[in-house]
Amino acid sequence: MKRFIVVLAVAISLISNHAAAFTPQKIVRTGPGEKIHGMDISYWQHPYGQAIDFKKMYAAGIRFVMIKGGDSHDTADAQARKYLVSDRLAAQRVGLFTGFYYYAYLPDSTEAAFIIADATAQAQKAVWRLATIGGYKFRDLPMALDLENNCVRVNSAGRCAKYMSREGVALWAQTWLDAVTSKTSRKPMFYSYTNFLENAIAKSSALRQYPLWLARYSLDPANSQPNAKNVGCYAHSWTNGNCTAQWQIWQYTSCGIAGKYGVPGNRVDLNVFGGTANQFYTLARGSWEPQLSDQLPVNEPTTMSIASQASTTTIAPTTFVVDVVRPDSSPVVTGTVGFKSLDSLMPSGNQRAVRSASGRWSLSITGLVAGHYLGLIEFIDITGTHAQSSFPVEFDITQGVTPTPTPKPTPSPTKTNPPTDSCAGQIRN
Repeated sequence: MKRFIVVLAVAISLISNHAAAFTPQKIVRTGPGEKIHGMDISYWQHPYGQAIDFKKMYAAGIRFVMIKGGDSHDTADAQARKYLVSDRLAAQRVGLFTGFYYYAYLPDSTEAAFIIADATAQAQKAVWRLATIGGYKFRDLPMALDLENNCVRVNSAGRCAKYMSREGVALWAQTWLDAVTSKTSRKPMFYSYTNFLENAIAKSSALRQYPLWLARYSLDPANSQPNAKNVGCYAHSWTNGNCTAQWQIWQYTSCGIAGKYGVPGNRVDLNVFGGTANQFYTLARGSWEPQLSDQLPVNEPTTMSIASQASTTTIAPTTFVVDVVRPDSSPVVTGTVGFKSLDSLMPSGNQRAVRSASGRWSLSITGLVAGHYLGLIEFIDITGTHAQSSFPVEFDITQGVTPTPTPKPTPSPTKTNPPTDSCAGQIRN
């Protein structure tokens, strides 16, 4: 009996100490305006593979850090995945709360069904990423959707040639947010900047139900609010009747002094949480344990189809629109496509595959000689999520007339502009 009492006393002591260690009073307010201070980081905060000193970050007053954890494009997604696991563990080990954000690109389509399918596929990709790190634990904030670009097509000069409509952007965002909520039982946050929210996305009371992470620089959180303009305010889904905004996190500068917080490099994004310590804990509350079915597939079978193809002469590109789907007919979420000539005497040309939506690519091939082509359009996923598939194609290329080159005009002397300070007017904490 005596031994039982001693064990019970020790257990109660441990529970009490654990509870005391995580009471709201421990969330210090070291940010501007005595707000809870936070930061967001990505691959770029690891120049040359250098590690972040999270212990120094915590000592400098930071209490939460959002980590880039995913991207619509495979190359950037691999960069995010490389550091997400290690940064999350190291940050939480010293007492920081963490979340991750998914940077999204929108599909090149005006069809509602296509927009919904793409958003659903990208939401699945984000949930898979969350599953790979074990789901939501005690120190995990909700993941965030980073949507700040509504360009869906660029021209050969790299300029935007097509933007998605405001209604299309709202539909895509709502679909992604709802899909993640349904799977994890926690509402993700929505990240963007004021001008985008006002001009690129239709107002929606449904979107307003999601926590807002708002980017607005050049204003001091100690004495201002992020939704204000010189005259009036930004009008968007999260705007209140008194012209303020309903935000939870404000990214107030991209020019934080990186070294001060143990971050390699010169600058880093800084944030503040807009509520109390209790409200911060409410945002962080909830867990999600992934099941086996939630894990990332390995070499999942795929099926390819060709939506369209066109070929003419040697001076015009040969083009294909390619769709690749999973066993349930939903679009694949990673990978790319290319052309392989089956005749060793015929070239495969110079190829450019542009992802226009999840599971859809526009493939352009130049540098082909005149002749008859037999080949394969191949889908390859270097991440190993989806299995390779192919589709046989056949086409003819005729010799085109080489245009007479026009003489290039003599270039005029270029005027050198002085370098600009991208941090001008921003807070440098």
